[in-house]
Amino acid sequence: MNAQTPRILVVDDEPDIRRLVCEILEDEGYQVATAENAGAARELKKAKAPDLILLDIWMPDTDGITLLKEWVAEEAMLCPVVMMSGHGSVEAAVEATRLGAYDFLEKPLSLAKLLLIVERALEASSLQIENAGLKQQLHADIEPVGKSATVARLKDQLKRLAQHDARVLFVGEAGVGKEMYARYLHNNSAHRDGPFVDVAVGSISPENSAVEFFGKEDAGKIYPGLLERAHKGTLFLGEICGMDKETQLKLLGALESSSFLRVGGSESVRVDVRVVASTRIALDEEVKAGRFRQDLYYLLNEVSLDIQPLREHSEDVPALLSFYIDYFVSQDRLPFRKFSMAAQNFLRNYSWRGNVRELKNLVQRLMILGAGEDIEIDEVKAALGSVISDAVTSHAVPEFFNLPLKEARDHFEKAYLEYHFERTGGSVAKLSAAVGMERTHLYRKLHSLNIKL
Repeated sequence: MNAQTPRILVVDDEPDIRRLVCEILEDEGYQVATAENAGAARELKKAKAPDLILLDIWMPDTDGITLLKEWVAEEAMLCPVVMMSGHGSVEAAVEATRLGAYDFLEKPLSLAKLLLIVERALEASSLQIENAGLKQQLHADIEPVGKSATVARLKDQLKRLAQHDARVLFVGEAGVGKEMYARYLHNNSAHRDGPFVDVAVGSISPENSAVEFFGKEDAGKIYPGLLERAHKGTLFLGEICGMDKETQLKLLGALESSSFLRVGGSESVRVDVRVVASTRIALDEEVKAGRFRQDLYYLLNEVSLDIQPLREHSEDVPALLSFYIDYFVSQDRLPFRKFSMAAQNFLRNYSWRGNVRELKNLVQRLMILGAGEDIEIDEVKAALGSVISDAVTSHAVPEFFNLPLKEARDHFEKAYLEYHFERTGGSVAKLSAAVGMERTHLYRKLHSLNIKL
């Protein structure tokens, strides 16, 4: 938990519940604020910045589910929210959890369960903040890995481009690290102190794209979109070819004027954003086929940078293997392992159809599923030639077997989906067919597991 006393907001329309919960939590040493309805909850949430919210579902003005939706839409890093209800139902609990609630408490409240959930939720909040800080630091220090002429030339080009505001289009196969190079450009530019906002364009449905990019105004409330959130920084549009034609037109207008209208808004919003994009498909061919606007293509393609596939600079493979071992040791706390020279030599001559992403995922699988400090060539060949389920049923007990069920399932699902993502060439449509999951649910799953498209 944070060094300071955790702040908890209790939202309930019943005075006796508010008083009881407040007394219990204050006795445990927490700072507690109470609200009798959604209106008061909104004000106290802004004023107190709570570390945890206990939120009743049934209230006189706005119900808790609606209020939770509102807060989730407003904040990417919303503190944990525990829902409470005296009319508990499976449907309400499922809906609250789907929206992102940490847990669900039924009334009458169990004192022991209340305190246990509060403690766990605050620990989860603290871990979320810590991880966000680690990721931010990691991204701030990010630098392309490798000493090859290919990587050195790209770094030099990006440093020179960073001194100007030209829009850059990164072109390359799936998994070559286009987002990483975009971050390197941002970190060396005048926008480095601003946000770096990356979006997988293909994951945004056409019906939601206007709100996603430009935000909305509703009943006096403002919900900023991607362009607004990237103000004074960089907006990275991953796989821009996945953008629908209507959004292409609106984005063109916004980039040309550096301004736009929020959905439902009447006043123009001006932004200072450097927009960079990536594609693994030849955009000029998409223009000829009528699927991508020529004027937007020229606007985004002021400078084009080709990111070479890993097989073209395979001398960087050993450095990348070492980098991702250190990454998973520090970020996921996996046991340290190292590749033998024979394994490194074998991987230098491997074709790497999935490029750096495939290499990263291979390292992760070997560190999760393998045993012993040394990674020998036979283990590498087995990992490259077998599906993840074969590895799980091997005689060696995988490390994630020692984790709680939910964490173990997350480790398996992430490795499983990344494996099939490589095999399908980075296509979500093909991945959907391969794993038998409907695309809407698949996008949600990829996002929740932090798998980059």
